[in-house]
Amino acid sequence: MDTSSGRFFVVPGAVDVARLARKTGKVRLKLISSSEIRDFALLDCFDQSLRRSGRGLLDTGDRLYLLGADGTVSDQSGLRSGRFVTDLPAGPVRVALARFPPLRALLEMCRGRAEMRRAVVTEKQREVGQAGFLTLKTGSGEVTLVIPDPGQDKAHNLLKTQMTGAGADVSTLFSTLAPDLAVYRAKPKIRMRPAEPAIEVANDLIRAHLQVARQNEAGIIADHDTEFLHDYRVALRKVRSVLSLFKGVYADELTVALKQEFADLMTATGRLRDLDVYLLERPRYFDLLPGSLHGGLEAMFTQFERDRAAEHRKLAKRLRSAGYAASVSDLEALFDSPNGLKPGPRAQLAASDYACRLIWKRYRKVCRIARAIDARTPDEEVHALRLQCKKLRYLMEFFDPLFDTRSFRKGLKPLKKLQENLGLFNDYSVQQEALLAFLGTGKRRGEPDAEIALAVGGLITVLSRRQRAERGRVERSIAKFDSDRTRRVFRTLFHQPLERV
Repeated sequence: MDTSSGRFFVVPGAVDVARLARKTGKVRLKLISSSEIRDFALLDCFDQSLRRSGRGLLDTGDRLYLLGADGTVSDQSGLRSGRFVTDLPAGPVRVALARFPPLRALLEMCRGRAEMRRAVVTEKQREVGQAGFLTLKTGSGEVTLVIPDPGQDKAHNLLKTQMTGAGADVSTLFSTLAPDLAVYRAKPKIRMRPAEPAIEVANDLIRAHLQVARQNEAGIIADHDTEFLHDYRVALRKVRSVLSLFKGVYADELTVALKQEFADLMTATGRLRDLDVYLLERPRYFDLLPGSLHGGLEAMFTQFERDRAAEHRKLAKRLRSAGYAASVSDLEALFDSPNGLKPGPRAQLAASDYACRLIWKRYRKVCRIARAIDARTPDEEVHALRLQCKKLRYLMEFFDPLFDTRSFRKGLKPLKKLQENLGLFNDYSVQQEALLAFLGTGKRRGEPDAEIALAVGGLITVLSRRQRAERGRVERSIAKFDSDRTRRVFRTLFHQPLERV
């Protein structure tokens, strides 16, 4: 049977199926297969999206079992060509994982030994179904999955009633088999009090996001997937945003020095991230151009892949270096014991008052820039609006715990939409510049290639057309963002007196 689906439940510890087969009573088991022992792995992505959704994915080599939060189980062939969901063969597990983060690799959360036994379930000496008993064991603990065959609800209910502790959910697998597995959060939750000094908030934010960056280092080195580098860069960008946006919280000279240190960490990652983005765009680029130009694209992406391999080796070497370790450890120590951080004139302002002041000021600035944009505005000013929107978004996300969640989301929704359009507009611009730079680099290398030049020229034409179309969407999003409704939300949350923005 290639694929199947049914129900399951979890029993703590091992189930002695042989003893249950000898046990007298209305419900008995009759073993129908010898014990099969093999390795297993509990799979998830680095941010544990399956675990957070109450699901688990088991790989026993030839089979994959997807355990649902609702007690259902699907299984299919476990033969796969790579680390991503798209590398799985067709089947119910792959279908059920359709919303799994597409850029995240399936990684081993833990490994152990699995023992599978099958038995006939009888009640009053009458067969009511069959079930598999999959015992999973690691150095930390042991659990058994009881999996009656699909459609055999009676067998399921009888076994669940009879077995002590039956019914534990999927979280039991993680807590028992991998109790030391840390939960990764790309967006850490920061607790803050309205009266908390602004410098303490800044310290907490920087400490938390620096930790996020560090958690991604091993994944970048191993090159599991491109999201490790993405999350690393976002975390460092947020640290730099705290230093830039929390004006007056730290002494000026300290702020300048810290901004430079974190900028240096970011600079080393820029080229690799650019190449990751280009390679992720590969399918879309091929869709944009006719088949007659695909040969040039193939040659271009072959060069990107060579460049990426070289950049990854360079970055991995840097992340493994003693100099990098010492530099980042010193930064961690600085914010773990922040007494050595020289405060600025606004260090002791209450977090709530300080947040309102910063957000309201940034919101007004965004509105002023947005209102000046029309069809004649140079692209550079549209890009400036994007940067200001990003700063406003970061401020709002930093101080989110201090404000009413429902009202807060009303203010974020039009901002997110505007950012989305501005981001696409910027991407089209950046991609055109990068493609022109790629051609220039090829010429300097003495590698003129007419086929590549034709493909790049075609892409630039299409991207330019899409950028112009996105420009119109930006102007419509500005109108929705700079509306009376949005203005009322921001005034209520961050500036109670109803003054003109």
